[in-house]
Amino acid sequence: MELEIGGVVLTIELDSAEKLALQILAFTILLLVVVAIANRIRISAPLLLIIVGIGLSFVIAEIPPLPPELVLVGILPPLLYGAAYNTSFIDFRNKKWSIGSLSVGLVIFTSLIVGVVAHLVIPDIPLAAGIALGAVVAPPDAVAATAVAKRVGMPTSIVQILEGESLVNDASALTTLRAAIITVSATFSLWQVSFNFIVAAGGGVLLGYLVAQIAIPIRRKITTPTFDTIFSFTVPFIAFLPAEFIDASGVVAVVVAGLLVGHGSPGVQTGSARLTTQANWRTLIFFLENAVFLLVGLQMRNVLEGLGADNHTTPDVILFTVSIYLALVITRFVWMFIPWLPASLRNKRSGTRERVVIAWAGMRGVVTLAAALTLPAGFPSRDLLIFVSFVVVLASLMIQGFTLPALVRYLRLSPPDPASMALEEASLLERAANAGTKRLGEVVTPADPAEVVERLRLGARERTNAAWEKVAEPGGEETPVEAYSRLRLIMLNAERTSVLEDRDSGNYSDEIIRQVINLLDVEEARLDAIRVTRSEGARDVAVPETIAGECEHLTDAKSLPVPPPPLECEACIAEGSTWVHLRMCLECGTVGCCDSSERLHARQHHRDTKHAVIRSVEPGEDWRWCYIDHLIDNTPADAPRRPS
Repeated sequence: MELEIGGVVLTIELDSAEKLALQILAFTILLLVVVAIANRIRISAPLLLIIVGIGLSFVIAEIPPLPPELVLVGILPPLLYGAAYNTSFIDFRNKKWSIGSLSVGLVIFTSLIVGVVAHLVIPDIPLAAGIALGAVVAPPDAVAATAVAKRVGMPTSIVQILEGESLVNDASALTTLRAAIITVSATFSLWQVSFNFIVAAGGGVLLGYLVAQIAIPIRRKITTPTFDTIFSFTVPFIAFLPAEFIDASGVVAVVVAGLLVGHGSPGVQTGSARLTTQANWRTLIFFLENAVFLLVGLQMRNVLEGLGADNHTTPDVILFTVSIYLALVITRFVWMFIPWLPASLRNKRSGTRERVVIAWAGMRGVVTLAAALTLPAGFPSRDLLIFVSFVVVLASLMIQGFTLPALVRYLRLSPPDPASMALEEASLLERAANAGTKRLGEVVTPADPAEVVERLRLGARERTNAAWEKVAEPGGEETPVEAYSRLRLIMLNAERTSVLEDRDSGNYSDEIIRQVINLLDVEEARLDAIRVTRSEGARDVAVPETIAGECEHLTDAKSLPVPPPPLECEACIAEGSTWVHLRMCLECGTVGCCDSSERLHARQHHRDTKHAVIRSVEPGEDWRWCYIDHLIDNTPADAPRRPS
């Protein structure tokens, strides 16, 4: 390698290991720069990474082909496991019909439709090969869709469905692809494809369940955070490899294991192990997700060179590509609005606007590209199918990715309500703090120092008060919690400076210095979390006057008696949806679901009737909330209240 500096040419000889290290370094720096630019200009990072990769593919002299095994075996298992681990098992279970209809039914439907279209446009492509192409392009990519969804403020229910769909549709698509490839060399049999699909999916579910039942008890025994993190990295491969060995779906096994282990881990891991594991997994997932899109873009020139060796004419290629893309878009819309499907498969829980957004959010990504590269050598029109897969990914990211934010704004879909989320957080923290304080009262003895017991109770109250502060309307004034954080951070900086000065003087051992710095870092991280929450758009925190009389609606509201259990949201039951918490209107007594629920019936009741005040009817809660003034009264019912 030659470098020219000030007119002087330097020749640097690099061996193969040094060249590889330099390439990895350049790749990593490029990835970080592109993602940073995408975040700065607020566009989809996957889209920009692919565009940059495509441009570089025509500039760099030689780019080796991307081995599909690297993606399917080395990258996809940890990606899917990480996504499944962080997916709410409860939300997944509550939306199982919506997710199942999209991730299984729609994948199979899309595979068949695309297969027929491919065979009709180019008769040389067998139907089984067309179905294989359909399986390749069927699964949307959640990384691209949910990145846009969260940035533009889609309703939580839509984001949950898209994330849940992406977990299972990869498995459905790859299982369908495997079955279709097997039948290409033989007479196509829908029954054979269906049987292979059921066997592969069923085996994957069984393997994933078994791995979860083994992994959760093991994690209970691991007390060292580093060991726990390393073990967590092995779980997706422990699920994937045995499943593939017995011809089951390794992807299904990984998803099932991730969902179950993620659901069970909070009860078996220590707090430090959870923090360490989450930090390491976030870093790994960030790198893998973005690296795949950049790697894929770098393959475009190789794909075009392979297409040039095919016998298809340019008009045929263009017609074929456009037909497949349109078939994908139309098929997804048709599936979302098919009138003759059962209500559960029509995703009836979502309204028309929500279904339009879900249908348009079908952007393709990593799995499509990796699956296309797995088509075996000698497969009918292999180069054409790979090229179409690449173009479909790029077109969906560009067309749907750029227009999805505008569509969400045009349809006026309500984003998650920060006030309601803050209310849910405060309510949950208060219940937890009450449970902890009650248990403290049961175990404390006269021998326990009174000042220690009081400090524990004070700490529980401070956490709860900080959460309730978020519920108030933004007032622009610094709250006690923020003031404490600001001043304590100043103190921590001074304390750290003192520790470092003592370190440099050599008066203390390095081990003790590191332990003290770690204690300071843990406290600083907790305080930083408060600042990050505010900077990301949380409501300004203000000390609320959470007592009757601060709002005329709260003052005028009558405390109706709570109906005896079981309490239900009748609107949810009528629509077939589920709720998280229940609220009761204090003007007419109507019970509806909260804003964390799928259909937000309590808020809808306020919009329809203009009734302002609701109260919680959850056990142990009696707070009241005013929709108009965004004020809360969380004073216990038997406590003295300020006169109005």
